[in-house]
Amino acid sequence: MIDGPVLVHEALVAGIDVWEVLVEPGEAPEVVQAAEGAGVAVLTVGPGVLAKAVDTTTPQGIVAVAARPEVDLEAALAAAAKGSLTLVLVDVADPGNAGTLLRAAEASGAAAVLFCGTSVDPCNPKCVRASAGALFHLPVAGGGDAVSVLEGLGGHGVRRVGTVVRDGAPYHQVDLTGPVAVVLGSEAHGLPGDLGKLLDVACTIPMAGRSESLNVAMAGSILCFESLRQRGST
Repeated sequence: MIDGPVLVHEALVAGIDVWEVLVEPGEAPEVVQAAEGAGVAVLTVGPGVLAKAVDTTTPQGIVAVAARPEVDLEAALAAAAKGSLTLVLVDVADPGNAGTLLRAAEASGAAAVLFCGTSVDPCNPKCVRASAGALFHLPVAGGGDAVSVLEGLGGHGVRRVGTVVRDGAPYHQVDLTGPVAVVLGSEAHGLPGDLGKLLDVACTIPMAGRSESLNVAMAGSILCFESLRQRGST
């Protein structure tokens, strides 16, 4: 379920397989026109119908029903090997954090995002909203085992950079160009210890204040844009 005119429009632009659009009378005429132009069935619904269809308290007047925009893991690994940056989320449970990371990944030119372990479903409605449409423009694979994913990345020649709270190399001194995967752990516990042997380097974001660590979405965003900076912002 894709809620709101901006996200519905982004899904249509990205070529997502939209099955139908539900819209309240007079809402989002340009998006409705785009949907009809793409051959999507558009159904006008009465008051209160959309509130029952989505989990938002106040729906934005238009909702699309679409196929999940996921790719299989092997295709995502291949994209990672050809690209410059991939994000790997290991046990990232909060949909807002995951969606923000998707948004940062797309904005910084990432090749793919891989959801591993107990990470939230990338198609969770809150994750979709937080991604601001980025989910529709990136190869995203979910459900993989973290060990298998990191082994697969290594097998494809992708360097694996894990994020740790302390004792890692300062992030701005780590090479984040070329095929590289930034590996982020859960909000509560970080990366599982048994993944250490599968990382090529561990990095830390130095801090001057009293906070022990940064929110995972903030930390991941910093690394995404450090990668973009190192690549020359191209």
